[in-house]
Amino acid sequence: MSPDTIRPTLAGARLVLGVTGSIAAYKAVSLLRALIREGATVDVAMTRAAAKFITPLTFEVLSGRPVVTGLFEAHQEMKHLSLPEQADAIVVAPATANFLAKAALGLADDLLSTMLLTAQCPLICAPAMDGGMWSHPTVTDHVRTLRARGVVVIDPDEGPLASGRLGQGRLAEEERIVAAIGSILMPKRDFEGQRVLLSAGPTQEPIDPVRYISNRSSGKMGYAIAEAAYHRGAQVVLVSGPTSLPPPRGVELVSVETAEEMAKQMSARLPWSTVVVMTAAVADFRPTQAATRKLKKSGRPTAALDLEQTTDILAALSARRTTQVLVGFAAETHDLLMHAKAKLTSKGLDVIVANDVTLAGGGFGSDRNAVTVIERDGRVTDLPLKPKRELADDILHVAQRWLRVPLSERMLRAPNSLTKR
Repeated sequence: MSPDTIRPTLAGARLVLGVTGSIAAYKAVSLLRALIREGATVDVAMTRAAAKFITPLTFEVLSGRPVVTGLFEAHQEMKHLSLPEQADAIVVAPATANFLAKAALGLADDLLSTMLLTAQCPLICAPAMDGGMWSHPTVTDHVRTLRARGVVVIDPDEGPLASGRLGQGRLAEEERIVAAIGSILMPKRDFEGQRVLLSAGPTQEPIDPVRYISNRSSGKMGYAIAEAAYHRGAQVVLVSGPTSLPPPRGVELVSVETAEEMAKQMSARLPWSTVVVMTAAVADFRPTQAATRKLKKSGRPTAALDLEQTTDILAALSARRTTQVLVGFAAETHDLLMHAKAKLTSKGLDVIVANDVTLAGGGFGSDRNAVTVIERDGRVTDLPLKPKRELADDILHVAQRWLRVPLSERMLRAPNSLTKR
């Protein structure tokens, strides 16, 4: 099974297409044509550097509208005000590292960057850059800042770069950009009326006031699902362990630290929910007794720590559920399908999402992942390496199918075999 994809129409949409100084500027020509085919009216704003790669005349001929390039050109007075006022969205593709920095810091030294400070409409950025720039800490910080403000930043694709290197930095495929624009302007509201309860991030089990037992979970997958569910019309409560992520817009965030605190919050909200997604990496063990003072070295070469099991939150929720759809996660290092299927069965889940945390380019801390989705009826879907925000929509699509199946019927669909789809 492949998740259904509904290509959004942009009929009647007014867009500003910003083009910055990247070698990928030539791809903006094809993107412009695609946006026009989808029914959008597009004004193009180019930076001076972009005009070094491709002429404004090309965009003017294809769009049928004058291209704006500078703040101080006589025939373009106040365009930094009038264009965003008329636009339903501003799309910057390609967006260079320099542009992302200016947007994050609020710098306004040309028409396009000034336009962002006056705009009230959504901003969508599709970065393109070479070398290791996309993963540079400064770029990462700027992207995080923009996303926290509600800017949609589409992760670049991996592959050959202009320098001849291989890496992540290629402008996202045209279809992904068009789909992102459509989802913002004309989002699917197929989760309206649903109440989604999520857990995310790690838990921290204190050893003493300084140290704790935890894991490498960043919370990015759970936060991505929370954001996706909200955009699709759901009410969302996110119970999160400690992370460095900004709260998703429109989502009720409940912050916890320990497995016991997470169990209590999830249990209290279970009756409210219609869908439960357990992405949190909950510690399996905790110290039997946390010290009240920092433990000191005793001079001995070894030390023992007494541990006890924490509450199995997902099993406890499963035992109490009424009609909720339950989605679990299995982070594994080996025998992925065997362990995930066992967890699906033992905990009475409808869906389990299995991921190999040793996968290069995916797993804990990454913005991308590849997963295998196993359903109660035995269906298995492999989802390739892609941004976690895109995986989030795929996972919600599968959960939605099970919302349409009564609980009594779900219980009859035991996963006796696995069928690849």
